[in-house]
Amino acid sequence: MLDLMVDLAFFKLQLRCTKRFLLTLLCVCLFVMYLLDASLVHLYDLFNQGAEVVRMYKTLLGSEGFRKGMDLYFERHDGQAVTCEDFLAATRDANGADFSNFLLWYSQAGTPCLKVASSYNAEARTYSLKFSQEVPATPGQPVKEPMFIPVAVGLLDSSGKDLPLSSVYHDGNLESVTCNGHPVHTTVLRVTKKEEEFVFNDVPERPVPSILRGYSAPVRLESDLTEADLFVLLANDSDEFNRWESGQVLARKLMLSLVSDFQQNKPLVLNPQFVHGLKTILSDPSLDKEFIAKSLTLPGEGEIMDMMEVADPDAVHAVRTFIRKQLAFELKQEFLETVKKNRSSEQYEFNHPNLARRSLKNVALAYLGSLEDAEITELALHEYRTAKNLTEQFAALVALDQNPGKTRDDVLADFYSKWQHDFLVVNKWFALQAMSDVPRNVEQVRKLVNHPAFDMRNPNKVYSLIGGFCGSPVNFHAKDGSGYKFLGEIVVQLDKLNPQVASRMVSAFSRWKRFDETRQNLAKAQLEMILSANGLSENVYEIASKSLAA
Repeated sequence: MLDLMVDLAFFKLQLRCTKRFLLTLLCVCLFVMYLLDASLVHLYDLFNQGAEVVRMYKTLLGSEGFRKGMDLYFERHDGQAVTCEDFLAATRDANGADFSNFLLWYSQAGTPCLKVASSYNAEARTYSLKFSQEVPATPGQPVKEPMFIPVAVGLLDSSGKDLPLSSVYHDGNLESVTCNGHPVHTTVLRVTKKEEEFVFNDVPERPVPSILRGYSAPVRLESDLTEADLFVLLANDSDEFNRWESGQVLARKLMLSLVSDFQQNKPLVLNPQFVHGLKTILSDPSLDKEFIAKSLTLPGEGEIMDMMEVADPDAVHAVRTFIRKQLAFELKQEFLETVKKNRSSEQYEFNHPNLARRSLKNVALAYLGSLEDAEITELALHEYRTAKNLTEQFAALVALDQNPGKTRDDVLADFYSKWQHDFLVVNKWFALQAMSDVPRNVEQVRKLVNHPAFDMRNPNKVYSLIGGFCGSPVNFHAKDGSGYKFLGEIVVQLDKLNPQVASRMVSAFSRWKRFDETRQNLAKAQLEMILSANGLSENVYEIASKSLAA
């Protein structure tokens, strides 16, 4: 995972012509946008997608081969206007590589769906992976050709260790996958057809496949991995991306299952294997601390609601809160040790080791803060008072913010008094309180609208406070409609000051039909109220009317 996050840093450090490369990458994205007839509002997404496509070259060629391709690219095209074809030709020619249908990534819209089915033959000691791909139809492109998809794969044994890979049978040929004559633990399979099969030889037992290691291609993966397989990957996979992804998949399944239990008034029970998997990650000193922090972070409530036929904010919030508290309770000692071991008395320094240390410590402290425990409150207060930088002080504030009471109120007031002259920090202070899951938080947000530091004419303050409140599903989507009523009033008021910002705020109503009938009626009433307001701007009218008609 860490490798994915530093690809642009890799380019910056390794390439001689970084600025020219980034400009080229931007041109690639603009070219894709032209082909897909996309609008400028999608430029940021397209830039990311373009980076993913370029990264696939590195996956296929390795760091050395990718560098050779870049060197030839700059040698050939320095100072020229170039195309995607020129970039592909340079990387291909420099390495003698076959990129027969790779340019489809630039000309075909849509994200490929890659399905994988596995089978093991104990007698022949072979393991098969059958791939099938499909690119969904899009306007103007009803029929799609198969894409060139690099799939990085590793196989784990029953104890979670990587199996050595030496050869794979594909397309009628036995292909060696060794490196300098030695077996490897990860190999890149080149899926270029609609359906393809790869067979690994000399596999001593049924393995657990680690597929799409390092997120080797930007595709949607559907596999036949069982829950037991996912737990093996969560606890053992040497590939950080797949280890994280396995945890996220398991967490989503677990949360949806517990939501169903909650709705049926069944007792909530946390799967001990899930706890064990996270404990294994938390207790492994060899792992990158930033990776551990991300692995411990559960999917958000909005993500889970998007997976439900009828979104239930109360049930999802109750389940996520239960899991966090249960993890904090069962892993309390590990979290306490994590906080203590990752303290630092040194001044703030921005580098990866310190960033990762702070990230892990802050996640551990946030988990502990979910427990209503006097010892933990004192710990969080100590971290708040002794923090050497804003990052750690604010993290302690986040931990204390979870439990209503005098301590929370006093620390919030103290934080504001310390930072009231820094408007960016004050915006974070507003957002923290706005996004709080404290029951009936809408009343506190109403008070903050009248706070001396809040200005309805300042877009960033509006986004922090009002936008932050809309990001709290349990309070914005409160069953009594108080959250909807508050936003409706604010939109009408804000429209007279800044219609553009008001239109962004009203978009929080755009998915009102995803919820139960009671919430639908309450949200619909607010949209109708907004549309009936005198002198309504075109900006707000457009978003509100489209939301109502959706």
